[in-house]
Amino acid sequence: MIAATAEPPRPWIYLIVATGDIYEDIPQAQAAAREGADIIAVIRSTGQSLLDYVPEGATREGFAGTYATQENFALMRAALDDVSRELGRYVRLTNYASGLCMPEIAVLAGLERLDMMLNDCMYGIIFRDINPRRTFIDQRFSRQIHARAGIIINTGEDNYLTTADAVDAAHTVVVSQLLNEYFGKEAGLTDGQLGLGHAFEINPAVPDSFLLELAHAQLVRELFPDAPLKYMPPTKHMTGNVFAGYLLDAFFNLCGLMTDQSILLIGMMTEGIHTPFLSDRDLALENVRYVRDAAGRLGENFRPPPGGFIERRANQVLAESVGLLRRICDQGLLTAIADGTFGITRRPADGGRGLDGVIEQADGYFNPASDLLAAPAPAPGSARGPAHGPARAPDDDPRSAAPAATGARP
Repeated sequence: MIAATAEPPRPWIYLIVATGDIYEDIPQAQAAAREGADIIAVIRSTGQSLLDYVPEGATREGFAGTYATQENFALMRAALDDVSRELGRYVRLTNYASGLCMPEIAVLAGLERLDMMLNDCMYGIIFRDINPRRTFIDQRFSRQIHARAGIIINTGEDNYLTTADAVDAAHTVVVSQLLNEYFGKEAGLTDGQLGLGHAFEINPAVPDSFLLELAHAQLVRELFPDAPLKYMPPTKHMTGNVFAGYLLDAFFNLCGLMTDQSILLIGMMTEGIHTPFLSDRDLALENVRYVRDAAGRLGENFRPPPGGFIERRANQVLAESVGLLRRICDQGLLTAIADGTFGITRRPADGGRGLDGVIEQADGYFNPASDLLAAPAPAPGSARGPAHGPARAPDDDPRSAAPAATGARP
């Protein structure tokens, strides 16, 4: 389809639809694409992440979102293919492989040709109280599927800053991104499939807040030069003043362009007031188009002076990140999560939902699907050779600091 249309230039403009009714989502998504959106994300119905099964069929009723089902995936993909042909550029589709059905939904996404999936078990741990052991296992299996399907994952580090302070906790975002990069590559994902997340969430009343945002965003871009970084707009400090909110969104768009972010999720001036109207989305798309057209090449001229405020702040966050990584290596990732390191929310390793779905592997356990996914992907057009099981990590491997990807429940 990309060959039949065209690849849109970056940054890709990411917009959310979520009416609860797939047949209402489709015309809204197509209208957004015609106004400039490059990626359409269909938010799931509230609470679907806690269902240990996947609903079926085309759904017409949801709660603050639309159920993720195979039929809904197929309907939206077909609609976006139609509008892609009409516009002459490819429009991507995103959904959510998170919660208690990460592997199952990952399979459906691959079957129905979705392009991106939200896939970060830390969100489920912190904000949905899903058991850490269960969801780390599910995450690895789902990422192995995404790797084979060519799907870009999006991670959820931006959510930490909705509960923690965006200045004080900036290093926890970087540490989580580094962990997600490691676990993603261990599961077979390439740099081009690591849509690591971060956000523009510093209180605008903080002095030099925009310079701090630039420092954080530039640091992330330099740490992950080949990753399709996903940059999230302000939400925490959107007060209901739509004029200030619209201006803050413009600053977010400018920061994203100056620091070469790959994916910009457009902000809504009515964030925190009500579900956006179609007119709100049109204004948000107009905002990002104006900034992109007026300042799209500003990034190539953005060179923070050596020793200046931006460089010093980036170095401070990087040093704090290294310190936290060393502590995690000493105490283990599950302990760090239980201590509230990420998102200032404590989640013990044996608490939360879904632990009853984890079963210890017996001696001689054999799972051909897991072994096939762990083997190197065959080159296009080559015959599939015999699969080889994954080697176990030595005691000094960084994976020993995290939950093992064994004992999985597929």
